[in-house]
Amino acid sequence: MNHDHEALLALFDREMREHARPDGPGVRVERTGDVVRQVGAADDWNGIVWSAPDLDPARADAVIAAQVAHYAALGHGEFEWKLYAHDRPAGLAHRLLDAGFEAEEPETLLVAPVEELSTVVELPDGVRLRTVRDADDVELMARAHERAFGSDWSRLRHQVLARLAEDPDGFVGVLAMVGDEPVSSARMELYPGTGFAGLWGGGTVEAWRGKGVYRALVAFRARIAAERGYRHLQVDASEMSSPILRRLGFVALSTTTPYVYRSR
Repeated sequence: MNHDHEALLALFDREMREHARPDGPGVRVERTGDVVRQVGAADDWNGIVWSAPDLDPARADAVIAAQVAHYAALGHGEFEWKLYAHDRPAGLAHRLLDAGFEAEEPETLLVAPVEELSTVVELPDGVRLRTVRDADDVELMARAHERAFGSDWSRLRHQVLARLAEDPDGFVGVLAMVGDEPVSSARMELYPGTGFAGLWGGGTVEAWRGKGVYRALVAFRARIAAERGYRHLQVDASEMSSPILRRLGFVALSTTTPYVYRSR
């Protein structure tokens, strides 16, 4: 990793992890000892976003056990430890597995300066983009997501509805429509004071893949981020979206893996 990438990763770690802000209404960020964690209701995202760079093997097991006990005391059936490849100690992933966490699919942490991204939206014939305005639009987002990814959107539905109702300035939802049917949906989370905005979603139904819809959704959100003064866009990218984003100017800084603890 070159010096610029190292500096950008350090900035990301500081602004988005060590000094994390709540990612929606009704949740709080707690800084306790060697970790920073988010705590909310059961349908919110609950988990560890940062651990101390000097966390050593002697303390790690106790820190992990303390987080399990904390979320159990809140009555949460599951929470996530969001582990990055550069987190320490080196064997932290194995310690999480030994403590009963389960690893999910790793993703690539990609970041790009907003000023270097294209904000020109080019769409295939028949597709139009529009922002999400109300609960009906959220249902269209859910339909597009479930058709694109084949996964349940109920928890995200709760989170997006809460953002739309209580923190609309911190959230941008986008729909790609063909007639009255959604073929893709995406969102952007804005983190005031950090200079970062996060891109999420963007799954496209199979019939419309490979036609530029995903690229258009990125450009559309990049334009909004630029208008609002954000300096960097961040994505936790899947294997499917990572090559597209790299071609658009994003650089890989690390990988991140969700380690999920589910109470038995």
